[in-house]
Amino acid sequence: MSEDTLTEPQELHRFPCDQCGADFRFDPAQGRLLCDHCGNTAEVAGTGPWAGGAIREIVFQTAISDRLPSQEMEETRVSTCPNCAAQVEFDPGVHAAECPFCATPVVADTGANRHIKPKGLLPFALDEKDARTAMTDWLGRLWFAPNGLQDYARKGRKMTGIYVPYWTFDADTKSSYRGEHGTVYYETRQVVRNGKTETVRVAKVRWRPASGHVARFFDDVLVLASRSLPKKYTDALEPWDLSALEPYQPEFLAGFRAEAYNVELDEGYQEARSYMDSIIMRDVKFDIGGDRQRVHNIDTRISDMTFKHVLLPVWLAAYKYRGKSYRFVVNGRTGAVQGERPWSAWKIAFAVILGLIVAAAFGYIAAMNQ
Repeated sequence: MSEDTLTEPQELHRFPCDQCGADFRFDPAQGRLLCDHCGNTAEVAGTGPWAGGAIREIVFQTAISDRLPSQEMEETRVSTCPNCAAQVEFDPGVHAAECPFCATPVVADTGANRHIKPKGLLPFALDEKDARTAMTDWLGRLWFAPNGLQDYARKGRKMTGIYVPYWTFDADTKSSYRGEHGTVYYETRQVVRNGKTETVRVAKVRWRPASGHVARFFDDVLVLASRSLPKKYTDALEPWDLSALEPYQPEFLAGFRAEAYNVELDEGYQEARSYMDSIIMRDVKFDIGGDRQRVHNIDTRISDMTFKHVLLPVWLAAYKYRGKSYRFVVNGRTGAVQGERPWSAWKIAFAVILGLIVAAAFGYIAAMNQ
């Protein structure tokens, strides 16, 4: 099969065991392919102590000008959730399922999705059991969380392992700036307060012009390429150890799902550029120095702008509990947990009543001691 042959991801991500013919899955505990039917294991192609090689970056301007070669592109078939718009792969035999991101029923009619191939991924390090334990422990530490949801999450259906799409951007920046350096000094004044004359110190700032140059190389600025989950949750799963990225191999996806990106490259770049600009502003203020800084102008020149599409591992749970949807995400490497904050109305009511009783008791004791 040539490198740019277009195939369906469901076919790419199924690997038959060479002993019994059942499907392998990637086992995070062993870091190998595992057949649950016969126990046979196999290495992921292209891994091991003598494998690897650097993950090649792609020149940003080439991609944004639609000049990427065909081998950098692929076409997959995905199902789109009508509620959260997630684009997720399903097995060929599945005709209806629930969206793993929001628990909405999804009819698995597939559509073509042409996109830039992933260059690298972080393999799952936690299995489903470990991820579920991390999630239920997190729920147990939340004040006023309903006990029923924690029990439901502990005993409910299995969590879904999903590779979530991200962009990373590298850039070499050189910036010229104009601004002002401020030095704080104090003057004393006589003021009258309540009929009395007092001496007070008043802060003043002495400004002088400042200009200069700063430079910074940005490496792997990470931008979420999905809209399926609130960004505040996925951002809170950081940090990701991007130095451990593996070159993309479809075997890592065996037994897992992968989401297609729906934040396009140019939009991802705008977010990355906003982050870079904030860091450059911080560098400029540091370079100006002094007690206060004013920045009037920054002119930044960017060179060697590159990017790559990577997949990061997330365990996902979406539950409908008493008519409301709850979503929880677990970092598939570290076990960090984020999600919707559930509240128990009766626990809150009980705490309020208890607080009123305690306040009334203190009030009664204070009244008796008067």
